[in-house]
Amino acid sequence: MAGLIPQAFIQDLLARTDIVQVIGERLQLKKAGREYVALSPFTNEKSPSFTVSPQKQFYHCFSSGKHGTAITFLMEYDRLSFVEAVEDLARRAGLTVPREGGGAPQALVLDGPLDALAAAERFFKAELRKNSGAIDYLKQRGVSGETAKRFNIGFAPDAWDALARQFGASPQHALDAGLLSKSDEGRIYDFYRNRIMFPVRNPRGQIITFGGRVMPGSDDKRKYLNGRETPLFNKSRHLYGLFEARQGTGTIPHMLVVEGYMDVVMLAQHGLTHAVATMGTATTREHLALLFKSTTRVVFCFDGDRAGRAAAWRALEQALPEAYEGRELLFMFLPEGHDPDTLVQEIGAEEFNRRVAAAPSLANFLVGELSRQVNLSTPDGRAKLAALARPHLARLRDGPLRSLILDDLSRLTRLTRGDLEASRAEPVAAAADAAALHGAVARPVRLALQLLLEQPALQDSVEDIGLLAQSQAPGAQLLADALRFFRDQPEASAGQLLEAWRGTPAGATLDQLSTAPLDLNEAGFASEFSSKIKALEGMAIERGLAERMHAILREGDHRALTGEEQAELSAINRSLAAGKVSKQGDFA
Repeated sequence: MAGLIPQAFIQDLLARTDIVQVIGERLQLKKAGREYVALSPFTNEKSPSFTVSPQKQFYHCFSSGKHGTAITFLMEYDRLSFVEAVEDLARRAGLTVPREGGGAPQALVLDGPLDALAAAERFFKAELRKNSGAIDYLKQRGVSGETAKRFNIGFAPDAWDALARQFGASPQHALDAGLLSKSDEGRIYDFYRNRIMFPVRNPRGQIITFGGRVMPGSDDKRKYLNGRETPLFNKSRHLYGLFEARQGTGTIPHMLVVEGYMDVVMLAQHGLTHAVATMGTATTREHLALLFKSTTRVVFCFDGDRAGRAAAWRALEQALPEAYEGRELLFMFLPEGHDPDTLVQEIGAEEFNRRVAAAPSLANFLVGELSRQVNLSTPDGRAKLAALARPHLARLRDGPLRSLILDDLSRLTRLTRGDLEASRAEPVAAAADAAALHGAVARPVRLALQLLLEQPALQDSVEDIGLLAQSQAPGAQLLADALRFFRDQPEASAGQLLEAWRGTPAGATLDQLSTAPLDLNEAGFASEFSSKIKALEGMAIERGLAERMHAILREGDHRALTGEEQAELSAINRSLAAGKVSKQGDFA
């Protein structure tokens, strides 16, 4: 069959490929006898279970069950198709991929949509050259012609079918690529209109979608229009500017994560060429996995206002499991009224880099933000800090970073590291947690889940998801997992969550809750949800107070309590007796 890659070539390619070298460029391998070992890239583990055999040219991941050749690894880790993985290895070996039947080398199985996207880029670039208004706008924003050319910036005309006409009677590939839309009546029209266009590329440089910035004066209130989800593009797995950032020579000192297309473009124009942007979604662990393939240092750039700090906190929650093996994460906050685009134009690249170097580390940001929520001069404030920190400690892998954070927390809470470690959350099995919900227990958790299924956007109101599970209320871990799902995928529906958990005990519980009656007016959803979340947080804090009291008593078993410890114990007892936090009886 024409176009197929001959099996003999694949076998020869594998014989020329050193799997240790391929995987070693992506993971930190350590020699262990005849094999190499590493922490699994597919699961969050603390002890290495991922092995690579140079003799067998084979890898096996005991924690996830995944195994295979260098081709399989590239498919799993780099998220490539089979053909892409073969072509990637062939380029490394200096080979050209042949096709049976004499067919010319092909790009991808999905080369129809890819061709449509490439054609759209040519059209948008041509339209930019013809539109003086779009050119003037870019000049006003400070974008040079050289920068526009480097990022292949274009323009979508203010017309319903300017692009659609380019595809004539064969628009299906453009529809599949998300370039065109079809109305209920069957009318085909352009998805992007009157916008500055930014092509988004995959790691191979192929265009997989576009982002569009609306022109000033437009009636369209959507400032940025991000690409639709397609088989080629998933915003949770792709970053704007990543391909361009990797094109330079030498090592990449750090990657800057910003929020807008123009931020990436303007930073690059000022010589800061290692910037990428998320596209309408919070930073995900998949984004971080991509970034850490190119550097060991990732710097998040956020506005310094409340919304910016909330976005930074969400990024931190995703980053905790990825912070290990020498990886650094920094959090840079911008002056009020500035984004990276305007700031770098005002202060220049040298000063911008100085501020990057002075940005707080993950450890400083984590401990600092948690400390701001409590009164460290009181015993219950210190106990609350321990409770707030517990779920975040549980998500960190063992290593120097975790040890440093424990030292800081020990100093602030006056608990020993042993006490902090002893108070780590007990792992809760999702199946058991889900099963508990089937009984007549955890009524507020049940209601919170029902409300979340009705309005997934309610997850925005939860500041610290990890704290909820510390309440140990039946079902709280399931609620935390559901909240994280919607936080990672802000536009997901309840149906997508049910599909993702299909066939699991958690999915069975959600199936039941999704059809249960909800006797509550929609106008009261937010306030009711908030009250249940606060009750759960209160239970977690109460548990932290109790643990603090027990820690003092444990010390008292070995020596007489000091006057300060006696006063602290009395204060904790008074806090509990006064009912300053919610009582577990509410969850019966």
